[in-house]
Amino acid sequence: MRCTLAAAPLGARAAAEPPVVLVLGDSLSAEYGIARGAGWVALLDRKLSAEKIAARVVNASISGDTTSGGRARLPALLRTHRPAVVVIELGGNDALRGLPLDMTEANLAAMAQAAGQAGAKVLLAGMQVPPNYGGDYGRRFAAVFPKVARAQQAALVPFLLKGVADRPDAAALFQADRIHPTAEAHPAILANVWPELRKLLR
Repeated sequence: MRCTLAAAPLGARAAAEPPVVLVLGDSLSAEYGIARGAGWVALLDRKLSAEKIAARVVNASISGDTTSGGRARLPALLRTHRPAVVVIELGGNDALRGLPLDMTEANLAAMAQAAGQAGAKVLLAGMQVPPNYGGDYGRRFAAVFPKVARAQQAALVPFLLKGVADRPDAAALFQADRIHPTAEAHPAILANVWPELRKLLR
């Protein structure tokens, strides 16, 4: 992945550097359990090069992060990288920890709002929980992402793991913990993100 450059005055950076795509995520974006360079964010970096799109990817994802953690980290990331696009891929760990849905919603909204106020376009990556969480909870959790996207006028990937977690043979695309996708699943994850991200880079 391209190296991140040190901060510089905005005018100089605008003239010298391509726009930044900042990915703020958890283990699904931080290459947990797979080889470095095999995750969808690294694949995105190579996709941009192949498509001859002048953009630089900064992966600020941390395994285990929650929406609260992302909300706390985002202001400094916005100041440092001045991204043109912010991809927010958080919320799954909120569900795993049983955190209140209204808190998850508020954190996602605050991140989208902060990114927008900093001049960035926002892409929100939607997530779903397994059926064992219960139908009602699953529906309410999944509904948080489109609700925030509508309210904040953000772009949306409805389900980041579409074509991975919802396949009949889904277990084959997950690591032994049945939570984290294998490297073989990450091209499908990028395929879910790319159409919406490409629109924001035009």
